[in-house]
Amino acid sequence: MTFTRVAAFRLVTQQPEALLAFYAALGFEVGEARPIADAELAILGIDGAGTRWPMRLGKATVELDHFDAPGRPYPIDADAASQCFQHFALVTDDAAAAWTRARSAGATPISDDGPVTLPVSSGGATAIKFRDPEGHPLELLQFPNAAAKGWRGTGLIGIDHSAIVVRDRSASETFYAAHGLARGDVTLNRGQEQAALDDLHDPVADVVPMMPQEAPPHVELLHYRQPSGARTAPVEVADVAATRIVWQGGAPALVRDPDGHLHQTGG
Repeated sequence: MTFTRVAAFRLVTQQPEALLAFYAALGFEVGEARPIADAELAILGIDGAGTRWPMRLGKATVELDHFDAPGRPYPIDADAASQCFQHFALVTDDAAAAWTRARSAGATPISDDGPVTLPVSSGGATAIKFRDPEGHPLELLQFPNAAAKGWRGTGLIGIDHSAIVVRDRSASETFYAAHGLARGDVTLNRGQEQAALDDLHDPVADVVPMMPQEAPPHVELLHYRQPSGARTAPVEVADVAATRIVWQGGAPALVRDPDGHLHQTGG
């Protein structure tokens, strides 16, 4: 099965009204609610009904899924190196202004002290990590050479990637390569800027881009050599932490990567 293109990201919500208002305040275009089909609920292993709200940001789609039988809330002890950690990176032309808007809408910071400009060896972008009102982690990303990367516009422009924490870098690279993704240029992120971005003590992380045939968005593997990250229980589909990457095409299925991150095909 080839993961050709990211069709959408699906977030689980137990507070849809609050979360819809938050993302609308960030600049997402919110669509009308619709029921999740019984056939899809069966694939997901969900008992009972579900509702989905589509949202658009540029060319990217994010969907909020609410299930009648709720799972667990986002684990309060999870940090940026925890295995359940998965964010998507929102590209902006002004990270400071976008962070002010996000904070006013109810975001809580992960990063220590506002946007951080990473060294050139780590990509040179200005970034900040934060959480939405239910705990889903997000990142604002301002590239120094955005136009060269094809990003044009003001405010929030689109989604560059989904970053996931992996324990075994080799096993994860093998999994994504087997599904048609190609490895990009790897960086080793460390130092005081990375510590401020992640709110971790002395982090050292391999950042491994895995590129589908059509991108953006792509998948980014975050392999922390240190620290190991807070331990969290494996996610179940109805848990708030159970973000799913939806891939275009293929037979409808639910797939887990070696670390338990969820992928859905047939989108």
